[in-house]
Amino acid sequence: MENENAWREEKETRKGILNIWKVMKECIYRGCHTQGNLPGGLMVKRRAFDLNRKLLGGRSYSDYPGWVATIRQGGIDFRYIIDWVSCFALAVNEENASFGRVVTAPTNGAAGVIPAVLQYFYCFGEGNKEEKIIQFLLTASEIGCIFKKGATISAAMGGCQAEIGVSSSMAAAALTECMGGTQRQAMMAAEIAMEHHLGLTCDPIAGLVQIPCIERNTMGAIKAITASQLSLQSSPDFAKVSLDDVIKTMWDTAKDMNTKYKETADGGLAVNIPISLAEC
Repeated sequence: MENENAWREEKETRKGILNIWKVMKECIYRGCHTQGNLPGGLMVKRRAFDLNRKLLGGRSYSDYPGWVATIRQGGIDFRYIIDWVSCFALAVNEENASFGRVVTAPTNGAAGVIPAVLQYFYCFGEGNKEEKIIQFLLTASEIGCIFKKGATISAAMGGCQAEIGVSSSMAAAALTECMGGTQRQAMMAAEIAMEHHLGLTCDPIAGLVQIPCIERNTMGAIKAITASQLSLQSSPDFAKVSLDDVIKTMWDTAKDMNTKYKETADGGLAVNIPISLAEC
């Protein structure tokens, strides 16, 4: 917040952050209530709609607050919560793949991780408090800035580790901060999340942000929550890898990575999965 205060009045920053959250939750809600196939020729079926309907079991609601209240009525079973986290992330990235309005967090291809983790906190934690939402997004943003300065957030430069990895790292730190973790625990969570995304390639089939991009956001969200839980139950004093260490390693890995694995659709899944597209 001190950094942002150098640019504008704090009340303007707070208003802007809450507007970011407004766009995020509108995107999640819209994605969970839109069915059909994604554009582009791969005929990928949207899954958030069916998963949302299945998890709610026919219970009715009329708007976003009613939807959240209905989700909460389902309890806190582990599998139930994990399914919702996946549903939230799927919804955002299906919207992205359909030219819907998303928040780049930090990129469009990784736009589902942070909203999914914040929506998880909103539905099953204390995220319904305005101050917590602001705290979450400020922390996530600062971690993103550190990665951008020390490495990259571009898949074209660093592979998918630079997009899903960074977004997972941002979400992990933010959740840890909001769950009462110390600053060092928040940085530890960010490090853990990135450590387990190192080397992740970017190989979108047909050059579309659909396969494997959409599912990768669910993985990034789950890893962020796991990283947060690990850091909250650990002491940073005994950590062997620092956030600075993992950022440097990520950048070194990015520079060593073959170009065909950097958003070019020239390697990996993109060349090993046959597709049937009409000739131009």
